[in-house]
Amino acid sequence: MSATDDTIAAIATPIGISGIGVIRISGPQSLDVAAKVFRATKSADVKTFPSHTAHHGKLVNPQTEEPIDDVVLTVFRKPKSYTGEDVVELSCHGGIAVLKSALNVVLENGARLAEPGEFTKRAFLSGKIDLAQAESVNDLIRAKTDRARRVALAQLDGALSSRVKAAQDRILSVLAALEAAIDFPEDVEEPHPAWLESEIGSARDVVARLLQTFSTGRIYREGVRVAITGRVNVGKSSLLNALLRHARAIVTPIPGTTRDVIEEGLEIRGIPIVAIDTAGLRSTQDPVEQIGVELAERTLQSADLALLVIDASQGVLDADVEIMRRLRGKSVIVVINKVDLVPSGIQSILAEQCKQSFAKDVPVVFTSALEGRGIEDLENAIASSVESVGISDLAAAETAVVSNMRHQQALRSALHSLDQALKTLRSREPLDLLSVDLTAARYALGLITGETATDDLLERIFSEFCIGK
Repeated sequence: MSATDDTIAAIATPIGISGIGVIRISGPQSLDVAAKVFRATKSADVKTFPSHTAHHGKLVNPQTEEPIDDVVLTVFRKPKSYTGEDVVELSCHGGIAVLKSALNVVLENGARLAEPGEFTKRAFLSGKIDLAQAESVNDLIRAKTDRARRVALAQLDGALSSRVKAAQDRILSVLAALEAAIDFPEDVEEPHPAWLESEIGSARDVVARLLQTFSTGRIYREGVRVAITGRVNVGKSSLLNALLRHARAIVTPIPGTTRDVIEEGLEIRGIPIVAIDTAGLRSTQDPVEQIGVELAERTLQSADLALLVIDASQGVLDADVEIMRRLRGKSVIVVINKVDLVPSGIQSILAEQCKQSFAKDVPVVFTSALEGRGIEDLENAIASSVESVGISDLAAAETAVVSNMRHQQALRSALHSLDQALKTLRSREPLDLLSVDLTAARYALGLITGETATDDLLERIFSEFCIGK
């Protein structure tokens, strides 16, 4: 595949008010477009500017020479640019009107508006990065925690790609030996079964180890889904607000106030968390509240961890026990909230109630969401419980971690094909059958790096990027 031959442009920084906003131009006519709209302070020709140099001047409308902004133009000549093409960046003042006018004049003078992710797509098509690295660019932009950033940066640096390519190289060496023996049986001996098993087994081990990192990688990328559940008016919304350190959910003494699912992202001990406030679980005749209860039920099914909130002033009720029954098989922390309403000596009684009503090893935390008491204890309990849903303390900057479900599916397919290849080898079946299994494994791994990716797959992946990247 090769990059397209037209020239694209887009705003590469978020729309809003900021010190600087950047218009990025990429393609064979980038310098020609820039020359039309840029007037250098020292009256130099843009087309002669060396690569990786910055120049001060005015951005103008060439039809009227009306100035649009005072800018700095930076040139990146191919192939040493992000896209592998000639790239020009115009650093303007970061106002909405300025950036819109700057982009319009660039589009009116030879560039077209870039599609989502098209700059990174061109980097991939030019061979600057592979597909896994391209996807990590989007992950890096969307990273909400430092650990998520480190995972994405390691993938951008090629940590995942190098491991995948190591497996591909072993498979390719086996395929080459097999095909030579199949095509030239009189001149080339069949590879020794022990060597074949060693090479295929080594490739399989690489794939299997990568798959084992997915549960951790997914959490770094998407966050642990923590559902706050319980009866009505036990303080679920107040607890969400306390964890967020600001008022996000509406809190009233009226039962059934929360009728929708509220999701908010936060970070606890470096771990990305998606905290979800749900409607109180109870039977109701209110049709709107019924929808909220149904949403809460579905949310609980998809959550990684549940916080079962109990009103300290009421103790453990049958309704609480029933909710815990629905959470069977899921990691749960029992949160005894509203401890500000009961004497401190009652806490030991409530803890004993929990042991008798629930499993003895279920963590119990006492909080007062209203006063902010016990919130750090709850955060510690969440961080500890997260380990039970699959996250480990990996040194993300140094380890290849699979965080993308598409990569997981490709690795699973490759693992299945490699297992089948070993089975074929051990049963002494014909070499051409072994070649089929190995070719399938190599194809699956190629979906990760992009070697076997279809145009439809590329369109789907890059459509998830923002315009300008």
